[in-house]
Amino acid sequence: MSSELREKLLKIIVVLISTYLFLLGIKLLGHSFKLFGEGFAEAMLQMTSNPLAGLLMGIVATSLIQSSSTTTSIVVGLVAGDALTLPNAIPIVMGANIGTTITNTLVSLGHIANKVEFKRAFSASVVHDFFNICAVLLFFPLEMKFHFIQKSAVILQEGFSVAGGMTFFNPLKFVLNPAIQFIDRLFENLPYASILLMIFSFILMFGALSYIIKTMRSLVLNKLEIIINSYLFKNDISGFVFGILMTIFVQSSSVTTSIIIPLAGAGFVTVRQIFPYTLGANIGTTVTAILAALATQNVVAVTVAFSHLIFNIFGIVVFYPLRALPIFLSIFIAEKASASTRSLLVIVVVYILLHFIPIAFLFF
Repeated sequence: MSSELREKLLKIIVVLISTYLFLLGIKLLGHSFKLFGEGFAEAMLQMTSNPLAGLLMGIVATSLIQSSSTTTSIVVGLVAGDALTLPNAIPIVMGANIGTTITNTLVSLGHIANKVEFKRAFSASVVHDFFNICAVLLFFPLEMKFHFIQKSAVILQEGFSVAGGMTFFNPLKFVLNPAIQFIDRLFENLPYASILLMIFSFILMFGALSYIIKTMRSLVLNKLEIIINSYLFKNDISGFVFGILMTIFVQSSSVTTSIIIPLAGAGFVTVRQIFPYTLGANIGTTVTAILAALATQNVVAVTVAFSHLIFNIFGIVVFYPLRALPIFLSIFIAEKASASTRSLLVIVVVYILLHFIPIAFLFF
């Protein structure tokens, strides 16, 4: 084996290990939030008699646990337990779409040292936000008036009324759970364990990301670019399908979208190519809650899960033809953020606060 080939194999191994650690960091981040956030999130979800409060609660709860499928699954459980009604549950599901996008934006900050890379990575991360925000702004008032998502979900549920008791194998959990359990044991007896675990997950995530970026740069970039552009992102359909399959595989749209941000930062894919991929991720992330709901064999719970799918389908039908809007907004905000350090700090702080400011509206 030549030294050049040996070096390439070593770099590939480094990328694979770094990717594993990166995914572990993302999962640990969500896990750390769950240690002090999911119970809090579930308690808040029950305070949603007002549709707007439900929407805001969905944003906050998902921002805490960074998993729209988890939030939707909690909602499914609450509906199955008669703690939530169907009309009150649907706005929470809508809000969950917005709350799940923080992780990939944090990942884009890993490119902050390089202005050009950061601009590409940040625009790729927030295009998902703008799609979700546009969809909510359009469909939330329409749903409150006409209940078209609820009615569509009921029709879809009736077609699956005989299904139930399904289980779904999550390969990501199979690979990462032993490490998460081991790390859990290391932190469980420490004071402020959830906070320390959150800090550790950030360090792990950004450390692994830096190795991915550095190693990928030194590999044969042209060949990788050919693979991405010729197969995975050859056209919008392939990108969309890849987003669906990837998210079904890992059962987390935040992971699916986060993993592509380094490629965007490196210039392998454009925000235009990533947009249909994120739409696919939105569809794929509904699978977990749908299967959980089917397993409950609760008609209303299944309808809630299907409402998440219906909401995303309607969003795609409307905003894929209008994709120029979220793409333009993402590029515009990325240009502003990369203009100066001050602009970056302002935009990032405002962005994060917008996910948690709704708490004030819920309690005051």
